[in-house]
Amino acid sequence: MSEMHEHSVLLDKDQCVGCTNCIKRCPTGAIRVWNKKAHIIHDRCIDCGECVRICQHHAKIPVYDPISRMNDFEYKVALPAPSLYGQFNWLDDVNILLTAFLEMGFDNVWEVGSAAEIVSQMSREYLEQHTEQWPLISTACPAIVKLIYTRFPNLIEHMLPIQPPVELAATLARRTAIKETGLPSEKIGIFFISPCPAKVTMCRHPIGVEKTDIDYTLAIKEVYKELLPHMKRVADKPLDLAHAGRIGIGWGVSGGEAAGLINDSYLAADGIENCIKVLNDLEDQKFENLQFVELDACPGGCVGGVLTVENPYIAKTRMQAIRRYLPVSGAPEVPKDTGMWTQDVDYEPVMSFGGNFLENMKKMQEVEELMTEFPGIDCGGCGAPSCRALAEDIVRGHASKDNCMYLLLDRIRAKNGEFEDIPVPVYHLKDSQEEEQL
Repeated sequence: MSEMHEHSVLLDKDQCVGCTNCIKRCPTGAIRVWNKKAHIIHDRCIDCGECVRICQHHAKIPVYDPISRMNDFEYKVALPAPSLYGQFNWLDDVNILLTAFLEMGFDNVWEVGSAAEIVSQMSREYLEQHTEQWPLISTACPAIVKLIYTRFPNLIEHMLPIQPPVELAATLARRTAIKETGLPSEKIGIFFISPCPAKVTMCRHPIGVEKTDIDYTLAIKEVYKELLPHMKRVADKPLDLAHAGRIGIGWGVSGGEAAGLINDSYLAADGIENCIKVLNDLEDQKFENLQFVELDACPGGCVGGVLTVENPYIAKTRMQAIRRYLPVSGAPEVPKDTGMWTQDVDYEPVMSFGGNFLENMKKMQEVEELMTEFPGIDCGGCGAPSCRALAEDIVRGHASKDNCMYLLLDRIRAKNGEFEDIPVPVYHLKDSQEEEQL
């Protein structure tokens, strides 16, 4: 197995300039800027990749395995994500792409889209049999799963306890390879071609299952470069390898999973901020008669992952063109004894202060008292994403009131009268930019 990192988004401090852009975009408040450098609070990180997307200085580094890991195994199987199909501007036959994997050095290809169609069928059956859990929330996006069990514990019981397609694909691919080759499992390498760092982390630290069948995870953007010359060579004579239909390939874009349920009572949202709004509304029970919720942390769905190469909306259009002449489904057989979660997912109270209920309440009260002193403008100048986040950091012992430049200036004025005329920073628009007064 690959070298394990707790997360798949790391910080390159040499590239970081302490600009604070990332702290505003992190959905779990997992980033601080201290001493002119960003710091990632790993307990809170969900590997969504938003900091990678927003960092102009390339200081947030997604971690994945090198292609050279293929040399570690006698028999190698590639698991291409459906989102990979939308990365090529001239691809009109999926078999060209799949054959290129064999030319690249893989011995077999197992489409994740094919496993997605199995998961769609399992999900339809589960929805019919567990009406008491409606609305059920998709667990295909690991960033969303992590977000739920760290920020929305009341929704854990609504999560669909079915393995994501890539995990099921890996299990079936390994079983097939062992049967066809007679090789022991350790000589067979299963490689997932991933669109995002959240899925990289999931493959290393699986959710809902004790052990994963995935050995290494490669980035789409790295494999893309290797595939291109092979695709051109096999374009006129591809092998017949494709099995996934419109449903399976559709999982690569937002709404594709929900559409595969053949059910109109669903909600689909993409982009981490939109997903958080939906989760808040679900927690407040604002939706009625809703059976299923699909949430994708990346804009546009998996085609918007930070390990892809193409604009997600262009990729989505290309995938629609590829799917147009495919059958609805490859009609795969639903395997028995696999596909469901085998372990419960528990609440991880990373947002709490620790200790017992009374201690938590006391610290929350301290936060509220601090909030009365702060300006409440969430400027980010303190290195925290909001005034409340700074107050929480102070209560945890990680910061002080002096981190707030407004309170610091007040203290300077109070200490020494000669600094009374120091102005509080106030920014004014030029006359041409000022809003029209009503």
